[in-house]
Amino acid sequence: MRLNGWELLYLVAFLTALFFVLSDDALGTAQRTAGTVLLVACLAAYVRLGRRAVGVGYRSWEGRTYVVLLIVLFTPVAIMSPYTRFVLFALCSQCYMMIPKNQARIAVIIFNVAPGLKFLFVPPSRDELTAFLGVTLIVLAFALTFGPWIVDIIGQSRERASLIRELEARRAEVDRLSAERGALAERERLAGEIHDTLAQGFTSIIMLLQQPDSRRIELAVQTARENLAEARALITELGPAPLSSATLAEALARITAQFGEELSVSVAFEVRGESRATPTKVDVVLLRAAQEALANVRKHARAGAVTVTLEYTPETAVLTLRDDGVGLDPSTAEGYGLRGMRARVEQVGGALTLTSPPEGGTVLSAVVPTDRLEQGA
Repeated sequence: MRLNGWELLYLVAFLTALFFVLSDDALGTAQRTAGTVLLVACLAAYVRLGRRAVGVGYRSWEGRTYVVLLIVLFTPVAIMSPYTRFVLFALCSQCYMMIPKNQARIAVIIFNVAPGLKFLFVPPSRDELTAFLGVTLIVLAFALTFGPWIVDIIGQSRERASLIRELEARRAEVDRLSAERGALAERERLAGEIHDTLAQGFTSIIMLLQQPDSRRIELAVQTARENLAEARALITELGPAPLSSATLAEALARITAQFGEELSVSVAFEVRGESRATPTKVDVVLLRAAQEALANVRKHARAGAVTVTLEYTPETAVLTLRDDGVGLDPSTAEGYGLRGMRARVEQVGGALTLTSPPEGGTVLSAVVPTDRLEQGA
């Protein structure tokens, strides 16, 4: 059985009391035997009841039973051998640990006053009375003053330990939820990357091969190679392949021209404002928005002309794509691709609008702030 610090002190106190009982010449053999049995019984009561009472809290029946047994068992020992009364320091502290505070005060008073019952039968001398009163007052003053204070400190320590455990559990839960949220965000990001690159590329290849000729086959092969480059970039967590060796404007010009060649439609790309380097996250968002918008034109618009504009202002970068196709109802156009495009733009503090002007066609505009992102880059 493992003992903590105060239990070792308690054991030493009882062994010392046992030593006084066995070495007291004023006691006869029967009294020594009785005193030894009573002290051993005190220790047995602690092992059987007291130790559990400390573990489960001071409101258990074990604690009350243990304190009553101590009073019954120890009082005869203190009457027979007054030297053993110093064990009261250990017993009084146990009272506060095992029963409620007010009941502990009563028990402490009984512990200290009960040995004086012998004076009812054997009148004490002046020295004996002085020694008894002196020890009793000292123990009572110490126990009644410092006992509750120590118990309050122990209670506060337990409460703090409980709060720390609760905080650690909450922190572990927050970490787990953060990890799950991060994993979910990463899955959504990868899904968006795959949709914006590989899925669109494969769609383009299929459309090119449906009416095969040498030029379309050549474009299909080129698109397949670009898809392979996108896949490799995605696997190695690099930026979009079109941006790996080109500026945003160059990448947009190339994918716009390629789109025109694939569909044999009129395309135009224009840069307005003072072109400048912008944070990579801005380039990625606008490039993906252009790819998704062109893919939607390919699948739905039946357009004959497409214009792509990249405009720089001091605070923003604006991508605008206009086609002269059949138009659409913006309120019913929220497919997966458009939702992903809008989420990308909003993640960097931007806004995406989709309109169908009266003259026909569709206009998509993505406005992304660059001043705050450049400061935080």
